[in-house]
Amino acid sequence: MDLLDLRYVSKAAEALNISRAAEILGLNASTISRRITRLEDELGVTLFERGHHGLRLTDAGKLIMIHVDRALDDLEHLVRAGQQSGKGLVGSIRLGVRLPPIGEPLRTLLAAWRGESPQVSLNLHETNDQELRAAMFEHRLDVAIIPEHSLWPGVVSNPIFTERLFAAFSTNHRLHSRRALTWALLRKETVLVEEWAGSHTTLEFYASLIGSGAQFVTHSASKQSVLALVAAGFGVTLVTASQAMALVPGVAFAPIEETNAFLRTHVAWTPEREEPALGRFVAFLRDEARSHGLC
Repeated sequence: MDLLDLRYVSKAAEALNISRAAEILGLNASTISRRITRLEDELGVTLFERGHHGLRLTDAGKLIMIHVDRALDDLEHLVRAGQQSGKGLVGSIRLGVRLPPIGEPLRTLLAAWRGESPQVSLNLHETNDQELRAAMFEHRLDVAIIPEHSLWPGVVSNPIFTERLFAAFSTNHRLHSRRALTWALLRKETVLVEEWAGSHTTLEFYASLIGSGAQFVTHSASKQSVLALVAAGFGVTLVTASQAMALVPGVAFAPIEETNAFLRTHVAWTPEREEPALGRFVAFLRDEARSHGLC
């Protein structure tokens, strides 16, 4: 017994005529007849009664056809699932981020991906640099969206968008009266930095921009918590344009008018990952970003 036997019997039962079934399948009627006879011999039952007007299912044939049709349906679902999985149309993606994707353009990119691939589930994991790195290499995460200065050796990445940097300060701060800021002005301030044990990338990035002379104070806290300290008057901090869109009580934002006041964000993954859904996700973000000139 093989799958062709089941397909031929199913088509014969549907047409109730061997010649018509053979015509539909593009085969000789003798081929269909031999296949049916072979299957009947193997099962030890008669599936069809033959007559001048065609075929009629026996009671045993009716019972067996229930299982034949079920088996063929299951096979069809199996093939379709394999094709969809192979094309990355189904599956799941575990996405790591350092900051919540509340602003543009990441929010729009993820919304577009959702519309493009509704059957691929997206599970978001927000954590610090060190945990992101460990989770990526231990395969607890599939991909990460991270700033360029936080990229680690051993990952593959593509830039997906670039954002202008803003300064965040208390609404009572003297800088509140200025429409635009410079690094020279910020060097006179206490600059608050979110930094976790073993990770100094954000501090190093801030220092490379602001230069020597600034007083940096680090906190093992999220950007939201640092902004709470900014609102309370403990210092200033840097944010991206998307973060500056958020309404934070007691905090004002102003753009930094410097040629290097930008942050580039990448999508990153480990090179050995070959899941089709992941490949589609990475390619989608890359192509969507290029088409909108975000990089």
